[in-house]
Amino acid sequence: MLKAAIVLMLLATVASLFSGLFFLVKDEGHGSRVVNALTLRVILAGLTLALIAWGFYSGQLVSHATW
Repeated sequence: MLKAAIVLMLLATVASLFSGLFFLVKDEGHGSRVVNALTLRVILAGLTLALIAWGFYSGQLVSHATW
């Protein structure tokens, strides 16, 4: 369940990134929609990092790295 939430957050982050690009091209950088989309992207990325950290802390995510 946690892995699915992380994947959904990553997809939402990418969607927000592309919506910011769309607004940048359409509004030519003269609108607040670009700032709002990129602010949302930063918030989503922070939440994704928090989910990953919580997953490692709770033991739901484990690293199988040999080093």
